[in-house]
Amino acid sequence: MTQETSPTPECASGAVSSRETPASGVRQGHSETPLESLAGLCRLLVVILFIYGFIIQNFVIPSGSMKPTLLIGDHLFVDRITLAPPSHWMPLVYYRQPRRGDVVVFIKPVPDDVNGRRTYQYLVKRLIGLPGDHIHMLDGIVYINGVAQPQPHARPTTPENFSAFLDDFPALPPTPIPDLTPQSWSADFSNHIVNGDLVVPAGDYFMMGDNRHNSADSRYWGFVPRANIVGRPLFNYWSFRSNEEDYSQDHLSDRLAWMIHVTQYLFSDTRWTRTFHVIH
Repeated sequence: MTQETSPTPECASGAVSSRETPASGVRQGHSETPLESLAGLCRLLVVILFIYGFIIQNFVIPSGSMKPTLLIGDHLFVDRITLAPPSHWMPLVYYRQPRRGDVVVFIKPVPDDVNGRRTYQYLVKRLIGLPGDHIHMLDGIVYINGVAQPQPHARPTTPENFSAFLDDFPALPPTPIPDLTPQSWSADFSNHIVNGDLVVPAGDYFMMGDNRHNSADSRYWGFVPRANIVGRPLFNYWSFRSNEEDYSQDHLSDRLAWMIHVTQYLFSDTRWTRTFHVIH
């Protein structure tokens, strides 16, 4: 890349500087050195990493817990600024508190055992309860502070999929289940029940998946602290037909086979109608 500069003034003797061409009197540009090119790439990388780490981040949906709002294989851009705690060094940025009905990305408050390691996973659910809310469910309908809530996004409860624990929550306490319901939530659960309602503590939130009967959410593992909320999905930038098994591969050979599959069926299995689909 060349850098254009202003002409160099003539010397006192009337001779032209060696950095000018006799024909045009304009100084020729010079090529960037490898060090200058590297510095430019480093600056670009810093900007990209800042945007990726602090402003927008991409996530992939590996399960069907948010159907029909989000599908397995949806790739999302997530806004990490709006729901972040306000910062004094970015006073012009718009911040707000999480709202009831928001679809949010957050860090699961209890760890999972992944190959013998305690791992805190990123999850995406719909925010149902704010701090201080009184929540109960009856036949799959969510009541907040005694008022039945509209559920345009949730899959309905039917006689075939009815579950007393899930649909009449919190009438039945959660049973400890390895890798699903921790003992701590089962023991603390009764401390949050008031007149048949689950009361959300200050600073915490209650999350549920739109696929109510196939979602491991706050009913199973409890409240989500404010500090665990990462951001909110903005839109799909790509969606590829997938199964849950496709995103749980541990072996390198399986991952390589999946990459080959994606390459082979990129155009036929991409859900083109979901490209740039805004998340509500």
